[in-house]
Amino acid sequence: MERLTDISYVKGILSKHGFTFSKALGQNFLVNPSVCPKMAELCGCSDNVGVIEIGPGAGVLTNELAKKAHKVIAIELDKRLLPVLSETLADHNNIKVISGDAMKLDLNDLISDEFGGGEVVVCANLPYYITSPMIMKLLEEKLPISSLTVMVQKEAADRICAEPGTRESGAISAAVHYYSSPELLFKVSKGSFMPAPKVDSAVIKLNILKEPPVKLDDEKTFFRIVKAAFSQRRKTLSNSLSSGLSMPKSDVSKLISDVGIPANARAEEMTMQQLADISNALNGI
Repeated sequence: MERLTDISYVKGILSKHGFTFSKALGQNFLVNPSVCPKMAELCGCSDNVGVIEIGPGAGVLTNELAKKAHKVIAIELDKRLLPVLSETLADHNNIKVISGDAMKLDLNDLISDEFGGGEVVVCANLPYYITSPMIMKLLEEKLPISSLTVMVQKEAADRICAEPGTRESGAISAAVHYYSSPELLFKVSKGSFMPAPKVDSAVIKLNILKEPPVKLDDEKTFFRIVKAAFSQRRKTLSNSLSSGLSMPKSDVSKLISDVGIPANARAEEMTMQQLADISNALNGI
């Protein structure tokens, strides 16, 4: 349905079904006609690729994905949107809308049931309030997907894509780089949405790695280190780790010194390899 970026038309459909926007669910529907075709093109979907979309809203992106993909599974939390989607997506026979919370669904089973062994990508305009939790769920569950293409707040996009060891990096940067190779595709102005949010957005693509970029003795220890290291950004790495891991500072100082890290170093200065070195050294104690 090509009229889904016509604000008057979309408002009419929403009104017809008694829908009102929920701030709690972070509902901002795309109405810029150039954004969704671009996302559908860049996410890598094609005739032999399936797509999972999270939070289809009024179906603008879903409509574009269905034109290119073999099959689209759209997961929508807000049951009020189900009749809206039945109308806006009626032109396509390769879309299945699932009513549910993507944060709680078993996505491995879903992918197996709906796509078999075919290639699958994720493409979504994520509600801002679940950006990090949703991305981490998709990565940590090691789903059989080749990439995630998602729209998030511009500030979040910068942080997610930041290379570990740079000022902008944080815990999410390290986690994302462990599982994927991220890239910032393009920016999206706040005026591209209805209602317009207060900040601009950006579309990022996380290309899933076949193997992590660093070798770890234990993943759980690595992510404990990452979480502790960035828990108090204004403090030195040794202070943050001491507090976050409940270890004496003298032990932490020796630990990081043994792997060649300066005593006054901060978490944002740590490369993936340095974080891995700390993790492996701690795991060996």
